[in-house]
Amino acid sequence: MQTVYYLSTCDTCKRVMQEVEIPSTFIKKDIKENKITPEELEKLMNLAGDYESLFSRRAKLYKERNLKDKNLSEEDFKNLILEHYTFLKRPIIVNNGKIFIGSSPKTVDAAKSSIHK
Repeated sequence: MQTVYYLSTCDTCKRVMQEVEIPSTFIKKDIKENKITPEELEKLMNLAGDYESLFSRRAKLYKERNLKDKNLSEEDFKNLILEHYTFLKRPIIVNNGKIFIGSSPKTVDAAKSSIHK
Protein backbone atom coordinates (compact mmCIF):
# COMPACT_ATOMS: atom_id res chain seq x y z
CA MET A 1 0.00 0.00 0.00
CA GLN A 2 1.35 3.40 -0.99
CA THR A 3 -0.88 6.16 0.31
CA VAL A 4 -0.66 9.72 1.55
CA TYR A 5 -3.27 11.05 3.96
CA TYR A 6 -3.20 14.83 3.87
CA LEU A 7 -5.27 17.99 3.94
CA SER A 8 -5.34 19.91 0.65
CA THR A 9 -5.73 23.23 2.48
CA CYS A 10 -2.67 22.60 4.69
CA ASP A 11 0.50 24.36 3.54
CA THR A 12 2.64 22.04 5.68
CA CYS A 13 1.15 18.97 3.97
CA LYS A 14 1.81 20.52 0.56
CA ARG A 15 5.40 21.36 1.52
CA VAL A 16 6.12 17.86 2.87
CA MET A 17 4.59 16.14 -0.14
CA GLN A 18 6.66 18.31 -2.47
CA GLU A 19 9.83 17.79 -0.44
CA VAL A 20 9.36 14.01 -0.30
CA GLU A 21 8.50 14.00 -4.02
CA ILE A 22 5.50 11.69 -3.70
CA PRO A 23 5.33 9.54 -6.87
CA SER A 24 2.19 9.60 -8.99
CA THR A 25 1.67 5.91 -8.16
CA PHE A 26 0.70 6.81 -4.59
CA ILE A 27 -2.96 7.13 -3.63
CA LYS A 28 -3.49 10.67 -2.35
CA LYS A 29 -6.34 10.91 0.12
CA ASP A 30 -7.55 14.36 1.17
CA ILE A 31 -9.01 13.61 4.61
CA LYS A 32 -11.38 16.56 4.48
CA GLU A 33 -12.95 15.49 1.18
CA ASN A 34 -12.76 11.74 1.84
CA LYS A 35 -13.21 11.03 5.52
CA ILE A 36 -10.96 8.32 6.90
CA THR A 37 -12.80 5.06 7.42
CA PRO A 38 -12.61 2.93 10.56
CA GLU A 39 -10.90 0.23 8.49
CA GLU A 40 -8.25 2.65 7.18
CA LEU A 41 -7.65 4.01 10.66
CA GLU A 42 -7.27 0.47 12.01
CA LYS A 43 -4.63 -0.28 9.35
CA LEU A 44 -2.77 2.94 10.19
CA MET A 45 -2.91 2.12 13.90
CA ASN A 46 -1.48 -1.36 13.26
CA LEU A 47 1.46 0.24 11.43
CA ALA A 48 1.93 3.02 14.01
CA GLY A 49 1.45 0.85 17.09
CA ASP A 50 -1.27 2.94 18.71
CA TYR A 51 -3.93 5.56 18.01
CA GLU A 52 -2.16 8.19 20.08
CA SER A 53 0.70 8.31 17.55
CA LEU A 54 -1.86 9.27 14.88
CA PHE A 55 -3.50 11.94 17.02
CA SER A 56 -2.82 15.65 16.54
CA ARG A 57 -2.64 17.72 19.69
CA ARG A 58 -2.30 20.82 17.50
CA ALA A 59 -5.92 20.61 16.35
CA LYS A 60 -7.96 23.68 17.18
CA LEU A 61 -10.72 21.46 18.59
CA TYR A 62 -8.20 19.87 20.98
CA LYS A 63 -7.71 23.25 22.65
CA GLU A 64 -11.36 24.33 22.36
CA ARG A 65 -12.58 21.19 24.12
CA ASN A 66 -9.85 21.38 26.78
CA LEU A 67 -8.81 17.83 25.94
CA LYS A 68 -5.33 18.42 27.33
CA ASP A 69 -6.92 18.43 30.78
CA LYS A 70 -8.42 14.97 30.21
CA ASN A 71 -6.77 11.58 30.44
CA LEU A 72 -7.57 10.23 26.97
CA SER A 73 -7.61 6.49 26.30
CA GLU A 74 -6.74 4.72 23.05
CA GLU A 75 -10.48 4.41 22.38
CA ASP A 76 -10.84 8.18 22.89
CA PHE A 77 -8.05 8.90 20.40
CA LYS A 78 -9.66 6.54 17.87
CA ASN A 79 -13.13 8.03 18.26
CA LEU A 80 -11.90 11.63 18.07
CA ILE A 81 -9.96 10.93 14.85
CA LEU A 82 -13.02 9.30 13.31
CA GLU A 83 -15.23 12.16 14.51
CA HIS A 84 -13.26 15.00 12.92
CA TYR A 85 -10.45 15.02 10.36
CA THR A 86 -8.42 17.69 12.19
CA PHE A 87 -7.57 15.19 14.93
CA LEU A 88 -5.51 13.10 12.50
CA LYS A 89 -1.85 14.09 12.55
CA ARG A 90 -0.71 14.83 9.03
CA PRO A 91 0.58 14.17 6.58
CA ILE A 92 0.71 10.40 6.97
CA ILE A 93 2.72 8.60 4.33
CA VAL A 94 2.41 4.83 4.02
CA ASN A 95 4.97 3.12 1.83
CA ASN A 96 5.00 -0.68 1.59
CA GLY A 97 4.31 -1.40 5.25
CA LYS A 98 6.18 1.58 6.68
CA ILE A 99 4.41 4.59 8.13
CA PHE A 100 5.67 8.16 8.42
CA ILE A 101 3.57 10.47 10.57
CA GLY A 102 3.83 14.25 10.69
CA SER A 103 6.15 16.87 9.35
CA SER A 104 9.28 16.79 11.50
CA PRO A 105 12.50 16.99 9.46
CA LYS A 106 13.53 13.52 10.69
CA THR A 107 10.20 12.01 9.54
CA VAL A 108 10.32 13.79 6.18
CA ASP A 109 13.90 12.57 5.55
CA ALA A 110 12.97 9.00 6.51
CA ALA A 111 9.92 9.04 4.20
CA LYS A 112 12.02 10.42 1.35
CA SER A 113 14.68 7.74 1.87
CA SER A 114 12.05 5.00 1.98
CA ILE A 115 10.41 6.10 -1.27
CA HIS A 116 13.53 7.02 -3.27
CA LYS A 117 15.87 4.14 -2.55
